[in-house]
Amino acid sequence: MSDLIAHENFDIANSITNVDVGLSEKEAKRKLKKLSKKLGDLQDTLYAHGKYGVLICIQGMDTAGKDSMIREVFKEFNVRGIVVHSFKVPTELEKKHDYLWRHYIALPPKGKFGIFNRTHYENVLVTKVHPEYILGENLPNVTSVTDLNEEFWNKRYEQINNFEKHIADNGTIIFKFFLNLSKEEQKNRLLRRIEKKEKNWKFSPSDLKERKLWDDYQTCYETAIQKTSKPHAPWYIIPADNKPVARYLVAKTILERLETYSDIKEPELDPKVKAELSNYLNTLEGEK
Repeated sequence: MSDLIAHENFDIANSITNVDVGLSEKEAKRKLKKLSKKLGDLQDTLYAHGKYGVLICIQGMDTAGKDSMIREVFKEFNVRGIVVHSFKVPTELEKKHDYLWRHYIALPPKGKFGIFNRTHYENVLVTKVHPEYILGENLPNVTSVTDLNEEFWNKRYEQINNFEKHIADNGTIIFKFFLNLSKEEQKNRLLRRIEKKEKNWKFSPSDLKERKLWDDYQTCYETAIQKTSKPHAPWYIIPADNKPVARYLVAKTILERLETYSDIKEPELDPKVKAELSNYLNTLEGEK
């Protein structure tokens, strides 16, 4: 799915939020189920192989469909092979460390999938829209928001790139998905949260406050994606107005890329053990 990869000239204003992949919603759901089963089988092989971990990073505006994306794409996985981390406001302990610390300790071990629902990119998105949050990190040489100049943010993009390059070089396969939602579709989804009783629990007045900052967030997303989409950690731009199609595209992207790793295969049995398999079989079948 190389056509979904963002490059340094990524233009969010001209990036589509809906795409026709030639599938009805019903067909997209059916194909997703097959893809999810294949991914689950591949995860078993990944675990047996034991040399790669897979990190799935999911970002998007409120209501972009992050939670349901995770639920539907990975529903066929063995639960022991996947861990989801939903990063909220940093705790007091987390703020006593650098901003990448809590993400580093949550990385998937080799053989497993890890999903970051909201990611380390919140540190160049939410904090850039609300720079006062940075003051809570108690950083040297930062005493007010006026210290958060272009040099500060460029250094943070560089730190993120270095972090991702380091873990990629050491066996983590990185996928970064931006669920690209239109402002109109976000409005529709927020309305459903208000109008449907069973969805009321999802609504927060803060959603409307953040919506007023839509343009600021779009600018921050565009810059972050431009500066951090790299061959070892590409950003995939997923049109997110149609949830079934978005889920299908994410699953297809993950499977197609992982299938390029020809070395991911189940290990061979020790030759001595393999030579004795028939004897082991006879022993078991001969039990009374």
